[in-house]
Amino acid sequence: MIRTYRYIYRSIVAALVATMLFSCKGNLKEVRDMDLPEDAPQAIGQGIFLKYTQNGALVATLESPTMLDFSNKDFPYNEFPDGLEVNFFGEEQERTIITADYGVVYDKTNLIDLQGNVVVITSDSTRLTADQLYWDQERQWVFTDHPNTIQFDNGAVNHGQGFDSNQEFSNFRSRSNVGVQVIEDKQ
Repeated sequence: MIRTYRYIYRSIVAALVATMLFSCKGNLKEVRDMDLPEDAPQAIGQGIFLKYTQNGALVATLESPTMLDFSNKDFPYNEFPDGLEVNFFGEEQERTIITADYGVVYDKTNLIDLQGNVVVITSDSTRLTADQLYWDQERQWVFTDHPNTIQFDNGAVNHGQGFDSNQEFSNFRSRSNVGVQVIEDKQ
């Protein structure tokens, strides 16, 4: 009789263990999603220094104290809440520097939104300052509707309310502006 109880007890324990093992699902993503608040980033990076290369040549560097990765969202993006500095390098290693107090890079649209003390210094010493600036990486186009000041390498200064330009500032369209233009007299 004691053997029968042991046999029943062992059978029950074996059945429970087997049930527990086979009832587990591969739902690690669901478990992780329950652990994160809905508006939390997937990852947080500190002391970020990224290098972008094309065909072995350095194209750009990005440096930021903090990066929040929201690639787990339906509309993925990376946020730089503590500011960022981006250096772009041309074919001759000429450098354009962009700094801002805050930035967001939207993955699906290739649009970058820079805010707060945005400063762009191109390789030919053109200097742009603005409160906010958008850069469409795909179209290589820079634009804003906010107040801005552009100091060109020839000494011309433009204070405006919004502009559109290619990223080299060679095709520049200002909406409303006041400024000083330098006109060369060729006689």
